[in-house]
Amino acid sequence: MRFVQQAVVVMTAGLVAFGGVATATAAPTATASHAHAHPTEGPHHGSLIELGREDYHAELVHDDKTDTVTIYILDAAAAKAVPIAASQLTLNVRAAGAAQQFPLAAQPQSTDPAGASSAFAATDKQLCKLLDAKGSSGRLNVEIAGKRYVGRVETHSHPHP
Repeated sequence: MRFVQQAVVVMTAGLVAFGGVATATAAPTATASHAHAHPTEGPHHGSLIELGREDYHAELVHDDKTDTVTIYILDAAAAKAVPIAASQLTLNVRAAGAAQQFPLAAQPQSTDPAGASSAFAATDKQLCKLLDAKGSSGRLNVEIAGKRYVGRVETHSHPHP
């Protein structure tokens, strides 16, 4: 009997010495590999339009009091202005089966360099009405740093100042 006890002790010691003690490690989670935060609102409290795979964002601010729609071009974090060399942007809106295009003129901000703008605006009652219409959809085409981006505009869900 004593032999059996000694054999068990020796085998256990051998397992610990050569095999180590197993420890549990947590498997990486999907959130660990995708840990960056997705912005939900722009610095002007407007709705965000994703450009590319969040390479950039555009922020849509819709003011019903003045019938003005302003689009701001922002960085990937939707925090800083990104001035672009464009005199206007075109917002495409589809409602009730009909598509319409609305030009938004450059509105250079005080921090934008000469010949570039990070803000574009239009005062158009029809555009504001279409953005509020149920079932409407929109699309923004913009070129930033020589690359073209298309962003889907969420209509009827944007905040109003």
